[in-house]
Amino acid sequence: MEPTRVERAQRERTQVLVTGGGPAGSTAATVLARQGFEVTLLERDRFPRYHIGESLLPSLLPVLDVLGARDLVERHGFIRKTGAFYGWSGQEWQLRFDTPDRPATYSFQVIRSEFDRLLLEHAREQGVEVREETRVRRVEFTGERATSATWTSSPSGRDGQTSFRCLVDASGRNGLLAARQLRTRRFHDVFRNVAAWGYWRGAAPLEGTPEGAIGVFSLPDNGWFWAIPLHDGTLSVGLVTDKRSFNRARQRHGSLDGVYEEALTRCPLLGRMLNGAERVSGLKVESDYSYVAEEFCGPGYYLAGDAACFLDPLLSTGVHLAMYSGLLSAAAIGSVLRGELDEAAAQRFYRTAYRHAYERLLILVGAFYRIHDGRDAYFRRAQSLSHRDQRGLRLHESFLNIVTGAEDLGDAQDEATARLFDRLTRHPVDGHRPQGLGGHGTSHMLPLPTRPDQASAGLYLTLDPVGLRRRV
Repeated sequence: MEPTRVERAQRERTQVLVTGGGPAGSTAATVLARQGFEVTLLERDRFPRYHIGESLLPSLLPVLDVLGARDLVERHGFIRKTGAFYGWSGQEWQLRFDTPDRPATYSFQVIRSEFDRLLLEHAREQGVEVREETRVRRVEFTGERATSATWTSSPSGRDGQTSFRCLVDASGRNGLLAARQLRTRRFHDVFRNVAAWGYWRGAAPLEGTPEGAIGVFSLPDNGWFWAIPLHDGTLSVGLVTDKRSFNRARQRHGSLDGVYEEALTRCPLLGRMLNGAERVSGLKVESDYSYVAEEFCGPGYYLAGDAACFLDPLLSTGVHLAMYSGLLSAAAIGSVLRGELDEAAAQRFYRTAYRHAYERLLILVGAFYRIHDGRDAYFRRAQSLSHRDQRGLRLHESFLNIVTGAEDLGDAQDEATARLFDRLTRHPVDGHRPQGLGGHGTSHMLPLPTRPDQASAGLYLTLDPVGLRRRV
């Protein structure tokens, strides 16, 4: 009998296998390798490769410190981002990261192909076996436990099978496990939007805004624009609108370019920035990008970054959730491999801590769309959390993590959501109130859970070494 493809494949073993070399995968791999574990990372593409998600939050700085990569990123020359500007529903305000209680707080506006390559090369230097242009075809299970993965290397044309003690699936939107194998990815009713973006050269800066700030500009009835300055002299300008409005506009204008250019005419603040500028790229598009996996981990595996969930880009949370989940998954895996915790306890921590962070952001984005004027506009209504989206969320806990000093919320989910919106409406965003929805200012609400009072499922994160500790 002829041997099967798997039987002919090269067989090998590693302690931890990471699929995907973006920020989630490189973070998890680096943290584990720096602790002496054997880590293999398989990346489908050859870096550098294009990726959207260019405006980062200050919350990534402590993660870069854990990786030993902050100086590497600082030296590269990315634009330092010190705040954000919002022109939303007729109001204008700016948010500065640097405040008396958080001095010298900043982040970066990055070209993701360069940022991701820096992190991946750093992982390699820390001892991770990195193989690019290697596509993972399938994860094999023994019973319910993930135990190995089959892959194909494009450069060599050979197949392989790698057995592991634990897998971190950081395969991005491609979703090796949740989207392709387990079929546990659920798209949200909320944020069924389309994003279309391109790059401009010669744009004028917005006067009086924080250095390196992202600009966020709402349209009168059906969407918003981002404007992100990059260190190569270009400005990333993206349109986000609901799918229905986008499809109608595309039929009306006959092209994607027509939709984008017409929307710019309805955004005078951004129009002034682009007066005399030239678009130097074609337009790229993504749609229906808001989703969540039913489970973030299971026997022998963890989902990290976009492989687990993705939200609307309004608050620039993609890289934050990626690196946050990469760090948490590495802490859980390291504690199990060292024999400090059993896998069930470590995974309870991971799914609880990661899902709490994700849910807080989900509620914040939905609330931002809903409270900032225009409730009668279809776009604002379409971004409200539906009953289906609310199902399974811990709205009470998320509310208390967002707004301090809140009264008892009662039992009803709908009541909790209504109180959240009411509270935030009474404390509008003005760039100063810590209780308001400050957009990018929410990053200070997403601390690493490194104190006993921040424990999830009875465990909290330690950074030296990276692992989990029981709350006493």
